[in-house]
Amino acid sequence: MNPEAQLLFDLVSAQSFSGNEQPAAEVFVRHADTLGFDAHIDEVGNAIAHRGALADDAEIHIVLLGHIDTVLGDIPVRIEEGILHGRGSVDAKGPLAAMLVASSRVELPEGVRLTVAGAVGEEAAGSIGARHLVEQWRPDACIIGEPSSVEGVTLGYKGRLLTTVTATCPNTHSAGKDPSACDELIAWWAGVLVQVKDFNIRPTRAFDQIQASIEQMASSCDGFTQQAILKIGFRLPPAVNPDELIAILESLAGEHIELEFAGAEHAHATDRNDPVVRALSFAIRSQGLRPRPKLKTGTADLNVVAPIWQCPIAAYGPGDSSLDHTPDEHLHLEEYQRSIQVLTLTIASLAGELIGVGTVI
Repeated sequence: MNPEAQLLFDLVSAQSFSGNEQPAAEVFVRHADTLGFDAHIDEVGNAIAHRGALADDAEIHIVLLGHIDTVLGDIPVRIEEGILHGRGSVDAKGPLAAMLVASSRVELPEGVRLTVAGAVGEEAAGSIGARHLVEQWRPDACIIGEPSSVEGVTLGYKGRLLTTVTATCPNTHSAGKDPSACDELIAWWAGVLVQVKDFNIRPTRAFDQIQASIEQMASSCDGFTQQAILKIGFRLPPAVNPDELIAILESLAGEHIELEFAGAEHAHATDRNDPVVRALSFAIRSQGLRPRPKLKTGTADLNVVAPIWQCPIAAYGPGDSSLDHTPDEHLHLEEYQRSIQVLTLTIASLAGELIGVGTVI
């Protein structure tokens, strides 16, 4: 393997399920040190690598923010016919490795500070890593490391709300007139789906619609009390904020139903004139490819940092996002190498534009 592939292989080989990312963070820091970065693991476990101007001297700060954690599922790491198989190869160690390699290759103008971060906890509802970093820095531009394919530029992500719904009621005979806990929960869910369907009549794009899906369900009875539980994920368009949805969900709940909420994020999207989008598009064209802007129906750390940093921002990285979280997650090494070239030119042109020594076409 060449050094770029070795970095990726080592990073994917270091298991890093959410909440246990330290082995992968140590691999990231070791490779970053070798590439000439000033690297460390911060107080919450994020893997951080800096180069260029010192923090106090920097006129421009560019952050490349990926995540180093993965969902559960141990996929044997191997390379077969130019394809690297392994959990996190696409989501999102491939993009993170590409950002680190590209950042090491750029000749930075004086006054520019470059930071690559592998955040922890992105796959968990709390996004602890990004929420820590969002208070530490105020960058002038940010690239989020998420799979978009080598020619894709992700302009935005939908919002999110995770909901746990519990129905609890006295045990009842199935021949009686009172509804069971399961009946009450299903009736509540039916009411929710009516609201979602009514909202989705007008929007034609999936990005502008509410998506609702049951992620887990269970029921129990101890002879005296029945309980039924649903765990639901909502994906929210820009027109719906989580607080508005919470109010609707609570208004539909009867006396036996309790709701708990987590993972609330607002949708966020930029446009094609965003400096990061333009820099990425220019770099993709330089590789003989046609840039493809995308709006994702998922959620990423972009949702966490973009509203606070208020800087040019977009997401980019190698990999087919339809493979995220699947048993067949894999990344073509040729695409990985091409994405490094795209990111190298993107960072160089973006840094030049922001510092005032160049222009992004």
